[in-house]
Amino acid sequence: MGRFARARRASALAGIARRIALTAIAGLLPLIAAGQSAEQYRIGQLRFSCPTRLAGPRTSSPHLSTKLQETLGQPFVVDNRAGASGNIALEAAAKAEPNGYTLLVGNVSTNAINESTFADVLQTRPSRDLVGISKLVEIPHMLVAAPSFPPNSVAEMIEWAKRNPGKLNYASAGLGTYPHLDMLRLLKAAGIQMTHIPYKGGAAQMLPALMTGEVQLSFINLAHHVADQGRQIEGDRHHHASPAAELPGVATMAEQGFPGIGTNAWQGLFAPTATPKPILDKLHAAVVAVLSKPEMKELLARQLMTVAVSRSPQEFTEQVRAETQTWSEIVRDNKVKIE
Repeated sequence: MGRFARARRASALAGIARRIALTAIAGLLPLIAAGQSAEQYRIGQLRFSCPTRLAGPRTSSPHLSTKLQETLGQPFVVDNRAGASGNIALEAAAKAEPNGYTLLVGNVSTNAINESTFADVLQTRPSRDLVGISKLVEIPHMLVAAPSFPPNSVAEMIEWAKRNPGKLNYASAGLGTYPHLDMLRLLKAAGIQMTHIPYKGGAAQMLPALMTGEVQLSFINLAHHVADQGRQIEGDRHHHASPAAELPGVATMAEQGFPGIGTNAWQGLFAPTATPKPILDKLHAAVVAVLSKPEMKELLARQLMTVAVSRSPQEFTEQVRAETQTWSEIVRDNKVKIE
């Protein structure tokens, strides 16, 4: 073998050795991270990435961050990243270092629906790139009607729609949002049609539109419903065996013959997928400790949010991934796509 051939062979062997070494190191990194203990979760500033303009009374994040700061002894910053249907906050958290210091206060839209409706837009996949820590709260979802709309039940609404084709409008917070998808499911199940009127301003625009009769119906979460804004036809208290105190005498969708239609607007805490398990477990334990306190339950209940912590990060992660699959089928069946 010539000198140059031997040199090329030696260089090739060295390259192979380097690749093997790099592959081995890369394989060890997750194991090293996984071995990080909760005690090594050093004092540092934690950041809640929130998909809202203001972490105000309709989100659990300001109350949770304050109490977690006391429990963990670490400062918290609530980083409100509104816009793009929550995708700005979602992608910021998914791309963060998996060290437990950047977390997402997500919800059913950002973490279970957007993966399907924004499939061609998102630079991340929530079900792959984020792991659940715990569900935080649930907010009952309900179907409300304009004061001027005659029907007093879902059955009467369906009958009215069939007698008056093309005369009903319904509101949602936008294409592909859960109020939109829930209404599509109801219309399909009932065999009726309505015109979709999306409001990018969400409940702030939807409720006045209901009051003026610009639209006749809308699914909306209870925390955004004010007693004198719209007349309640139907409240969906999915996962609640008895009527909520805020909805005396209002039947559930299941009681009206439409089980499974309507969505609880849950909020939950997430971290980047590669976050070490000891850190996830520590955060889960802290969340449970904070939200299990009677004063926290009472505070959130006053804002129409029910504490609903998960038994473990794994349970919550599996629940969200199952919901993601369910919503994917609903989006596909209704040919909903956002570009």
